[in-house]
Amino acid sequence: MKNGLLIWNVLLTVVAGYLLFNQFSSKKTSEGSAKKAAKDSLSANTPFRIAYFEMDSIENNFQVVKNVKAEINKKEDEINGVLNNLAKNLQQRYTYFQTKAQSGSMSDAEKEAASQELKSMDEEMKNKKQSLDQEYNEFVTRKMKDVKTSIEDFLKEYNKTRNFSYIIAYEQGLFYYKDSAFNITDDVIKGLNEFYKNKKG
Repeated sequence: MKNGLLIWNVLLTVVAGYLLFNQFSSKKTSEGSAKKAAKDSLSANTPFRIAYFEMDSIENNFQVVKNVKAEINKKEDEINGVLNNLAKNLQQRYTYFQTKAQSGSMSDAEKEAASQELKSMDEEMKNKKQSLDQEYNEFVTRKMKDVKTSIEDFLKEYNKTRNFSYIIAYEQGLFYYKDSAFNITDDVIKGLNEFYKNKKG
């Protein structure tokens, strides 16, 4: 029994020693890699710079955003028009059946048919609304992606001569301090509108 414990302790010691040795040797390798990467970054001699632009100013002054907002409003109006027509038709049929029922000129079979018709119209309106809502959400997502792509495409060109590490969109409540020396909003607004005109032309 004592020999079994002794062998077990020796095995555990050997395993623990191996793991420690392995840990320290891999740490030296990763430290060496980290130092090499830092040295490479320093030898490149490129300063780390971040610029920002005011997103609300872009939304108010970039022509593409104005066009997208107009398209979204138009889409909303179209959807509201379709849904209002369906609701109006349903209301008219309900009023017609109600008037007819109050006059006593409807049989039980006609009342049942009227109830089924109104139920069917209501179901159709709900399905149409769901379908139009989905279509609208996909439309808005696609348009917002187009705006984002337009901004990204411009910033890639813009940054070729500026060499910023990052260009971020400043939004209220997200950042608590900003150095206005790196505010490129005016450049971005002017450049985006010119870039968009040239692309459109």
